[in-house]
Order: sequence, then C-alpha cells, then structure tokens
Amino acid sequence: MDFKVLFFAVFSYLLGGIPSGYLIAKYLRGIDIREYGSGNPGAANVYRVVGKWAGWATMGLDTAKGFIPVMMARWYYGDRYDLLVSCGALAIFGHIWTIFLKFRGGKGVATSAGVFAALLPLPTFLTFLVFITAVALSGHISVGSILAAVAMPFLSLVLNSPAPLTLMSIIISGLVLFKHIPNMRRLFGGKELFLKNGR
Repeated sequence: MDFKVLFFAVFSYLLGGIPSGYLIAKYLRGIDIREYGSGNPGAANVYRVVGKWAGWATMGLDTAKGFIPVMMARWYYGDRYDLLVSCGALAIFGHIWTIFLKFRGGKGVATSAGVFAALLPLPTFLTFLVFITAVALSGHISVGSILAAVAMPFLSLVLNSPAPLTLMSIIISGLVLFKHIPNMRRLFGGKELFLKNGR
C-alpha cells in the first residue's frame, strides 16, 4: 500500500470535514448554528444568523478546504488526475458527511468551488460570475448554487477541459444539485427565504 496516497486521502477527508460555519458560530455567538435559521452549517445560514463577515469567513474557509488538499496533491504528484480528483472528492464528502458533526454537514457548494478552482480555474471563474449574477438578481443563494452547478460542467466541456476533470465536474455538480432538492421544492412553492432573512 502507498501510505502517501493514504495520507492524502485521509487528510483530504478530515480537512474537508472541519465544520467551519459551526465553529465560527460557536466562537462568535456561543450557539449551535444547526439550531438556527435553515439548520445548515453553511455560509448562507451563518451569514444570516451570525453576520455578514462571519458568512464570508465561512465561505472562504470552506472553499480552502477543497482547494488546499488538491493543490498539495498536485504539488507532490503532478497532473495525476485520478489522485487529484480523488482528493477533491474526499474533501467534498468530508464537508457534506463530516465525521465531526455525526455526518451531517453542509451542501458542498463552497468546498466544490475550491476543488474546481484548483483543477479548472477558467471554468470556475466563469461559473462564479454566473453564481454572483444569479444571487444578485434573485436574492437567493440557492438559486446561485443551482445555476452554478448546471453551468460548471457545461463550461468545462465547452472550454475543452481534460475529460477526467469534465467527468468530475458532472458528478460533483450532480451531487450539489441533489443536496439542493429541498431548496428547489421551496423555490417552486414560493417558500424559499431570501439571503437577508433565510436559507
């Protein structure tokens, strides 16, 4: 067994699993963020419940959780896409199913963005523009996340990204969309709250 590969795998999962939003809310307000707002420990809920800067800090840290392990693996192994994609996927799995919160984490949007930024910088930048435009026009983080998840694999394909990375973008975006099914139901039902006062 290659223990270096095992190290990167475990490191990616554990780093991804650090519950940034939960820790920030606990430190700043002494609360369990899962008991407030949407109940999600992600950046949007922290933004609403704890404050703007706490939300941005959560987003930045969650993004770093995806970016750092992939870049570390790339520095060590080069363009071994199988290993890079595996590290990215494990970081995202760690975020969504974190061992530190009984496997109940966030929806993986920011951590996925970090993984994509490390592997597909141009498609990620364009997808980010889609995200901020959608949020600005709709007032819903969930709308931005859903449209970004749709745009990412499309842009990866159009920009002729390496096939393994395009496939990765399809699978991860599918996972993000799956995690947003409850948001889609609330959007269609007119019950999804706006960023300034909800999920």
